[in-house]
Amino acid sequence: MTPFWDQKPLKKMSPEEWESLCDHCGLCCLKKVIYQNPHEVRYTSVACRFLDLKTATCKDYPNRTRNQPECVQLEVDHLAIPQLMPKSCAYFRIYQGLGLPPWHPLVSGDPNGAHKAGVSLLGRMVSEREVSDEQLEDLLLPKKASPNLPKPGRKGKNQG
Repeated sequence: MTPFWDQKPLKKMSPEEWESLCDHCGLCCLKKVIYQNPHEVRYTSVACRFLDLKTATCKDYPNRTRNQPECVQLEVDHLAIPQLMPKSCAYFRIYQGLGLPPWHPLVSGDPNGAHKAGVSLLGRMVSEREVSDEQLEDLLLPKKASPNLPKPGRKGKNQG
């Protein structure tokens, strides 16, 4: 049987299907520094104050966008924004027509697949409660250690 993520466009997924795509890596909860010229998104090791640093899951998920103004309620249209999501993100991978990687919980059955595969920064993050915005540039991840970011301008295959 073909899994739902290989047969349904992202926009047609139920809320339950959409939510199940999240691999709980926590990378979308990291603070980012955005440079304008040239456009570049750099990840920091600083996590949102609501991210549980031991599990890489949100401690206030139902209220996250209300209590954390920077939190983005991810939608299909956001996936077209250059470098917003890392290449490993399940939503981005499906948007690009790449499918899910073998470590993804829906494929492997292991809810800790992203952590075991080394995709998350579990154990390598600090809470934003411990640092100021002025310190963010001091906590940039090295480019080689940053989540793999897509090249700007690539259009998705599974947008419908």
